[in-house]
Amino acid sequence: MLIRKAEIWGLSHGDVRIEGQRIASIGNLSPRPREQVIDARGGLLLPGLHDHHIHLAALAAQQASVSCGPPSVLSPAQLAQALEIPGTGWLRAVDFHESVLGGTLPDARMLDRMVPDRPVRMQHRTGRMWLLNSRALEALLALADPPPGLEREAGRFTGRLFDEDAWLSRTLGGTLPDFAETSSQLARFGITGVTDMSPRNDAVVAQNFAQQRAEARLLQAPTLAGSLALSEKFPPHCTLGPLKLHLHENALPDFDAALSLIRAGRAQGRALAVHCVTEVELVFTLALLEADGSAPGDRIEHVSVASPDLVARMHGLRLSACVQPHFIAERGDRYLADVDPRHHVDLYRLRSLKAAGMPLAGGSDAPYGSADPWKSIAAAISRRTPGGAVIGPNEALTPEDALALYLADPADFSRQRRIAIGATADLCLLDRPWAEVRARFDKNDVRLVIAGGKLIHQRIDKPPFERLLRAEASA
Repeated sequence: MLIRKAEIWGLSHGDVRIEGQRIASIGNLSPRPREQVIDARGGLLLPGLHDHHIHLAALAAQQASVSCGPPSVLSPAQLAQALEIPGTGWLRAVDFHESVLGGTLPDARMLDRMVPDRPVRMQHRTGRMWLLNSRALEALLALADPPPGLEREAGRFTGRLFDEDAWLSRTLGGTLPDFAETSSQLARFGITGVTDMSPRNDAVVAQNFAQQRAEARLLQAPTLAGSLALSEKFPPHCTLGPLKLHLHENALPDFDAALSLIRAGRAQGRALAVHCVTEVELVFTLALLEADGSAPGDRIEHVSVASPDLVARMHGLRLSACVQPHFIAERGDRYLADVDPRHHVDLYRLRSLKAAGMPLAGGSDAPYGSADPWKSIAAAISRRTPGGAVIGPNEALTPEDALALYLADPADFSRQRRIAIGATADLCLLDRPWAEVRARFDKNDVRLVIAGGKLIHQRIDKPPFERLLRAEASA
């Protein structure tokens, strides 16, 4: 395959030849007989984008679920309407936020009034809580004993289930959903690689990822973070990622037990990735690493709130950070209302982290945020909330630095993936040059995507393939 007349990221205008899974040559190249040729027409050719923090199974499940939160659902009446889905089996809803009900978390009785005749499980936007109606409670408790996270008040279960995804999955006998549709959507965004950060990823999950990858239902090259058990009989077609430590401020683990977990991960040769969405969680993490030492590749996920002194401590430990700039664009107005004003400047820092020398990469946290990387890149530049306010304008990145978040090497954020001879042919072709791209960052500009030398997305409105005439091919 030959891509001609492209603006090659980091180089200049030229042609790129792909042979098998690799980039074979770059320069001013002539087509070969019967070679598939793509006329880039001056469009920007990038390395394929990598989503460094995603929950693929949850995203695939969400796409088969009912959305019950902002911006599509904003009131009790809209919530009731969204749940009016005909049927008798389980109804799975996602994206709920208590603002829909004026700050109230519904219990089973409240959900019964909306859906009395079928089991409903509705996931909170944070992903940490499920809200069940009475039919759902009855169905689940007929199959398994109640777990510790099933809330009880005045001797009855409320239907609020906290941090019990594993119990819920076991009880329902769930398996990972088919990734095909979700993977195709990611391909349309220009994404050729993903890092799945689900903390419960284990050897069984890895085998499922590998099977879907081998069967081309997963088009992106997957890196899997997760539990210690993930490293057992790790399969081909996947890359083993860091040990994931998912902290909750209201239930922090025993300090010494957390240190033992980290050391067990070190024995497996794995870096550490820690979920930190509060200042307390970040302080706890830094204390762990200051006590036991950091290792190359250790990373903080989200860095939602970080004061300057905590940024300095992260730098001192030589940590990396995986950031989600789009949370400002999606939830910024709520942050301004709910977060102590003295912490507004500390929200989702970007430029301060980069200036401190911390390697950065971008991740969607989908389905808990938009999976569209172009929205995230634009948000890193604008720092604008849905209502038009700007949070931390001094934390904005340049267009070049914002794009770099998705070009980072998943194994080492300090390295940028390049279009180079011998590199894996993971490529994203846009329909316009960088001078135009940097002013808009729009998913609709993605024209063609190649992963491992194979075409995984081609926009159908402007087919880029040329069919060379025999005379041209033999010239």
